[in-house]
Amino acid sequence: MTLRMTRRSALACAVALTALPTAATAEDAWPTAPLHVYVGFPAGSSPDTLTRIVTEPLAQRLGQPVVVENKPGAGGVIGVQQMLANAGDGLSFATTINGPLTTAARLMKSTGYDVATDIAPVTLIATSPLVLAVSASSDFTDLESFIAAAGTEPEFLSYGSVGQGSGAHLTAELFADAAGVSLLHIPFTSYAEVTTSIVGGEIDAGFMAPSAALPQVEAGRMRMLGITSAEPFPQAPDVPVLAGRAGLPADFRAELWNAFIAPAGTDPAIIARLNTEIGAILADPEVQQKLLAIGWQAAPGTPGELADRIAADTAMWGAVIDRVAAKP
Repeated sequence: MTLRMTRRSALACAVALTALPTAATAEDAWPTAPLHVYVGFPAGSSPDTLTRIVTEPLAQRLGQPVVVENKPGAGGVIGVQQMLANAGDGLSFATTINGPLTTAARLMKSTGYDVATDIAPVTLIATSPLVLAVSASSDFTDLESFIAAAGTEPEFLSYGSVGQGSGAHLTAELFADAAGVSLLHIPFTSYAEVTTSIVGGEIDAGFMAPSAALPQVEAGRMRMLGITSAEPFPQAPDVPVLAGRAGLPADFRAELWNAFIAPAGTDPAIIARLNTEIGAILADPEVQQKLLAIGWQAAPGTPGELADRIAADTAMWGAVIDRVAAKP
């Protein structure tokens, strides 16, 4: 009788153990439902297109649909807010440009979240530098002549951007400080207006994406004096970097970037899985070319590297914002 009970017990235990998933099986089973990736910009925008370039193959690799949710507004902040509003399900994420993670807290009364405690970095996706563009009919043929003219007197030269606190505005102020000059900021309501005003000679210069400047350069209407990345950019390989030229520091760099993020508290195994899958996607030459076509260069990394980038850029742009605010 005792032997029979032992066998039955052993059989029951075996069945029970078979029914219980191992830790590896549970991890591999994720996701069991569609993912939702929030984007703080409208459909068809550059951040949206970038997101879809990544999420389409991500859905194939994960075996579940990845739904892109466009929640535009407040420079991308609303997209992050929507992700956090759905936190806790292990299925809600976001892609975002750097602003909502680095400068928004300084430029807005409240974002509704704390990057340090509410956001879990997953991976950097891509970076995009800006070019210093001038009219092709201007006297500025190189960076040296531009900085020399800018140093004639404060605000002797003007530049345009799409508004106070925009990437182009802060980049121009970072550049001016590094060059030891003062430039006059002229805000516009669209990039098209900035471009038209540069070409028409109404303003002297502007910082813009290479993809925006290249058509004007090819048409003979605009000239690019330098690029803000640390190395030449594949989309405009002949444009020299600004770093180390005309008195600018060798480490000068100012880039826009886009990252994949999760709500804080997301299972580390999920973050690791997403990091691995997105890294593999960004290593695909076809994906890299699709990103370059819209002005982005693939730049995957670890969650820790993204956290460091957020911290460094928050400090750098925070100092620029403080200098701008202190201007008379």
